[in-house]
Amino acid sequence: MIRHRDFRSLWVGEVVSRFGTAVSSVALPLIAVSVLQATTFQVGLLSAAAWLPWLLIGLPVGAWVDRWPRRPIMQLACAVSLVLFASIPLAAHAGVLTIELLLAVAVLTGAAAVFFQTAYTAYLPNLLQPEDQAEGNAKLHGSASAAQIAGVGCGGLLIQLTGAVNTTLVDAATFLVALLCITAIRHREPRRPRAKTALAAEVISGLKLVTSDVWLRTLTIFGGVSNIALMGYQSIIVVFLVREVGVSPALVGALIAIASSGGVVGAFLGRRVADAVGTARATLLFELALPTLALLIPLTSDGPGLALYTVGAFCIGVGVVGGNTIKATFQQSYCPPELRGRLAASSAFLNYGTIPLGALLGGTLGEVLGLRTALWITTAGVPLAGLVLFFSPIRRHRDLPSQPKGSDVAERLDLGAQ
Repeated sequence: MIRHRDFRSLWVGEVVSRFGTAVSSVALPLIAVSVLQATTFQVGLLSAAAWLPWLLIGLPVGAWVDRWPRRPIMQLACAVSLVLFASIPLAAHAGVLTIELLLAVAVLTGAAAVFFQTAYTAYLPNLLQPEDQAEGNAKLHGSASAAQIAGVGCGGLLIQLTGAVNTTLVDAATFLVALLCITAIRHREPRRPRAKTALAAEVISGLKLVTSDVWLRTLTIFGGVSNIALMGYQSIIVVFLVREVGVSPALVGALIAIASSGGVVGAFLGRRVADAVGTARATLLFELALPTLALLIPLTSDGPGLALYTVGAFCIGVGVVGGNTIKATFQQSYCPPELRGRLAASSAFLNYGTIPLGALLGGTLGEVLGLRTALWITTAGVPLAGLVLFFSPIRRHRDLPSQPKGSDVAERLDLGAQ
């Protein structure tokens, strides 16, 4: 797998950009809190802004990705993100940095991420044989989690050394590396025939694919509900640790990095647990059982009490990444190649579209009820979301299916595949 040159280029580009994004995930809220004196609600709004484009453009992007070559889309998305993150320290130097400008950067880089993630999800199966896709997904998810750990940890240190504003240059540099890596990929997709259906019809076909199939529908609904709770607590955790617990910015980065290491463990265990007990059972284990420890997070206090946050968030990371690894492999084998862009965008629209709602919920609850009470409400939603999976056909099976039963899914759902 590592010897596969094109996969290696995609892998390195994705991991490096994830590292930079993790740095900014700490830097942007701290810029808002420490430089711009933002309120708790404004910090939540900043988190919501990065995910808002999934609601606004997520669906048509899926149809576009199925019409256009995916590699140039990823290249353009990296270039746009590079310019936007580099603009933050320039604006600060010019004395024009405001919360509104941060929100604009968050929205526009979020839009670039919609294009990149949708194209990336549909492009990966073209590089790997079906039998290698599970291993490829595990490597990508595991490395991305490791990069996130390193990025968050380094983010706190860089903020302490250079200031929160200057750390966004790291993210800009990582998108430059990602752009070069993707450009180095030699594989070229075959030219697609000119689309014969209207864009709106293709958007509808993607939604029909997700909503008409019980397996895709269940996983998508779960993802949407789960993300409300996850983003609800994540949008205010930095403010909580700094203002409520009294943690320094450098220690915030270290704590989040330690907690995020659960993602590496989840990526390592995902395929192995699925092979041992079945993909459906493993999904319940990762997405329902482990996240119950999220309820330790609101109990966090200074000193030894910080361990409660790290344990709770660590177990969430194991569950989320382990479950996502299984889900990604399932979707790539289950969905016809010509529909993968629409599946990625439609499921992401319904999954990620709830993230800004969760961020706004977290910010609002933190402003109105207080940070600790808001954490109790949002973290309780993490294991409760797993009940969507428990009361579905997943509970009655050992494995998720490798392909739809009956006729070809494109014909059965009348999706007008190209």
